[in-house]
Amino acid sequence: MKYQFQNDEDLLTFLNKNLLSANETAELLGISKARVGTLAKNGKLPLAKEQPKMFLKSVVLEKKEELEELRKKYRPYDD
Repeated sequence: MKYQFQNDEDLLTFLNKNLLSANETAELLGISKARVGTLAKNGKLPLAKEQPKMFLKSVVLEKKEELEELRKKYRPYDD
């Protein structure tokens, strides 16, 4: 996917809407920040930026759906 921006303000708006920090990612996924680091290290959650760790929101939302399905399958007692 190719993105084009008219100016720096548009770029910053896009980045603020579409990048998540490790803390925001952990909160959204309902996991610890350490687990986010492990997922990133193992390549299961691709990084948009290494330091500080930043993730694309769309990728995190896809991972959230995957984790929710796994929780339903392996932790049915949590419902």
